[in-house]
Amino acid sequence: MDIINKIKELKKAKNAIILTHCYQNIEIDEVSDFVGDSLYLSKMAAQTNADIIIFAGVYFMAQSAKLLSPNKKVLMPNINAGCEMADMITVEKLKKLKEKYPNLPVVCYINSTAEVKALCDVCCTSSNAVDVIKNLNAEKIIFVPDNYLGKFVESKLDNTEIITFDGCCPIHQKITVEDIKKARIDYPKAVVLAHPECNQEVVKASDFVGSTKQIMDFVLNTDYKQYVIATEKGVVDRLNRDSKNNNWDKEFILINENIICPDMKKNTLQDILQVLETEENEITLDDEVIETGRKCIDKMFELTK
Repeated sequence: MDIINKIKELKKAKNAIILTHCYQNIEIDEVSDFVGDSLYLSKMAAQTNADIIIFAGVYFMAQSAKLLSPNKKVLMPNINAGCEMADMITVEKLKKLKEKYPNLPVVCYINSTAEVKALCDVCCTSSNAVDVIKNLNAEKIIFVPDNYLGKFVESKLDNTEIITFDGCCPIHQKITVEDIKKARIDYPKAVVLAHPECNQEVVKASDFVGSTKQIMDFVLNTDYKQYVIATEKGVVDRLNRDSKNNNWDKEFILINENIICPDMKKNTLQDILQVLETEENEITLDDEVIETGRKCIDKMFELTK
């Protein structure tokens, strides 16, 4: 029996589901129950009736699933799949920031640890950050850890000042305005789609800015022949696959060959099979972190109903 069928059989036997982020190795989609961005996967984690959640993503994502499903077993295929951005903001650094700016609402990007979420008022994703912060109706907020996403949101709101932590995604930081200029020369008829984790110069030079799902939705709802994608390679892989399978006659070009997240690529089919068999790499959190961290994510859902 091949590995894909083994995984599917074990999933059924153990009432397990696999949640997969769209930056993952594309072959993992074949065994996945849900594939998408952080917001979509957060919703699926909250709604599942499975006994076991296997999260093919990075550490903070599996922690978020545990916050939303504390009574379920949450497993990571590769426990070493982390996030450099999430690691930039620690509990200690956040406490100092809150001391420097007391009494301000604190919004954290979902790319943060459960322990950091437990010290924040509300969470957001790149899909809903503008709506979350707008609906807080606050004149000034603290936003961690992504400086670029925070400034992107601030540019979309007239009456909110955003104090950002100096964090970023090192992968998206590799994308430059020079990359866009080159793409416009090489692909003059293409549109450039960028993720808001890119710096503001890149954002301003792009034709469309959105989360991974918003980028994919833009592709579905437009009829361009070529799209230059300024986010992680996994999105390009899936778009090219879907274009081929659905005869879209569309071409997707990764803006820079270095836009590959090594942590997102750590999970493999073999890893998934192993954790299904052994139930190792379980995510555990303190009860207090679960209680307060869950409120942070629930507040996000409340503000974006």
